[in-house]
Amino acid sequence: MLIVMKKTATDEALQTVKQFLIDRDYDFHQSTGANRIILGVIGNTKALDPAQLKALPAVLEIFKIPDEID
Repeated sequence: MLIVMKKTATDEALQTVKQFLIDRDYDFHQSTGANRIILGVIGNTKALDPAQLKALPAVLEIFKIPDEID
């Protein structure tokens, strides 16, 4: 799952999203670009509700990564 933050995301808003993930035992990788911050959530994200994440401050979009079919 990828979480794309808004350009206007504050450090506080980013910390809120990170804490949301930590509280649910997820790890993540932060990629900071010139205009955006993207969090790549590590682990089985099937239990994460994208609508709940999108409701957090400064979250622009959520992208679920589909399962691979062998």
